[in-house]
Amino acid sequence: MPLSAGAKLGPYEILALIGKGGMGEVYRARDTRIGRDVAVKVSSETFTERFEREARAIAALNHPNTCTLYDVGPNYLVMEFVEGEAPHGPMPLATALDYARQIAAALEDAHDKGIVHSDLKPANIRSRRMAA
Repeated sequence: MPLSAGAKLGPYEILALIGKGGMGEVYRARDTRIGRDVAVKVSSETFTERFEREARAIAALNHPNTCTLYDVGPNYLVMEFVEGEAPHGPMPLATALDYARQIAAALEDAHDKGIVHSDLKPANIRSRRMAA
């Protein structure tokens, strides 16, 4: 069941739906305890084995090009909210190569820990604009 703006999920206040996938929805939310925005991924089911594997995989990662897991609830994960948009083309070659290097570095770190990203797509990537 989709959540609407203003709904509460533990200490997290839902601000907006930012994506949908096979496992559920992802929302921008505010952690009311410390006043920061977070991404809350809500499973369509109670905490499943697949959801638990995803939580453990995210928690095992510590790389500048991957999001940080902050919290786990009975059917949701709370992660770092990364401001930005999914990359879309066409784009300059230098930009594409920069994105590719960052993605490859994040995947290398995950693979070194035995983690395989099973849903790599533009919607799961956020480009952080670098100041010139």
